[in-house]
Amino acid sequence: MCTLEKRGDLFHLTLTGDDEHRFHPDTITSVLSLLEQAKSQSTKGSVLITTGHGKFFSNGFDLAWAQSAGLGAIERMHQMVKSFKPVLAALLDLPMPTIAALNGHAAASGLMFALSHDYVFMRKDRGVLYMSEVDIGLPVPDYFSALVVAKVGSGIARRELLLSGKKLKGEEAVALGIVDSAAHDSAEGVVEATVSLGESLAAKKWNGEVYASIRRSLYPELCRMLELTANNLATHNH
Repeated sequence: MCTLEKRGDLFHLTLTGDDEHRFHPDTITSVLSLLEQAKSQSTKGSVLITTGHGKFFSNGFDLAWAQSAGLGAIERMHQMVKSFKPVLAALLDLPMPTIAALNGHAAASGLMFALSHDYVFMRKDRGVLYMSEVDIGLPVPDYFSALVVAKVGSGIARRELLLSGKKLKGEEAVALGIVDSAAHDSAEGVVEATVSLGESLAAKKWNGEVYASIRRSLYPELCRMLELTANNLATHNH
């Protein structure tokens, strides 16, 4: 499902296998546990790089698992939406810079997972960003919208992401200011570029707790929505 490997200062979180890396409750639990592990092992100069294997970075929630419950489908969707919130909170609270290396498509909650990183790199040759909710008739969870407002600067880019059903390729996503880079022609190329950035950030040997507190201060509304308030953090960290 996913692995965490530490190489020098860099933590590599990888969504493994050649499937769509959909967020099933088990996947959510696993990712959350690995983020907590990275947090507990972090030192000055730590950096997280997240990527996936195969054609997809992540295609969103496991809708097939929800639908297989018949009348319980809506309840299962609510369960995934609720249990996914701490994953985004953990990324925003992680005491180190975070970089997403998109090996392929990132859709719906998979795209929200990517955007919760400080930097997002895409490939030039393949992979799209796609918020499918408007096409399939599902409302967007409030904290997804808060994340888009916090991370995507322009109203036009937010509209293209949430209200158009467009599948945005790398160069278009860079032009809209949604991702940092899309100059890479392979999954290996995008990971190499993020490792290079990761190493330059690691060399600064920043204090991770200070880094995380500055990050949280940039996104007050999103942190409120994710329940990353000062009181909750004090309880959480002690």
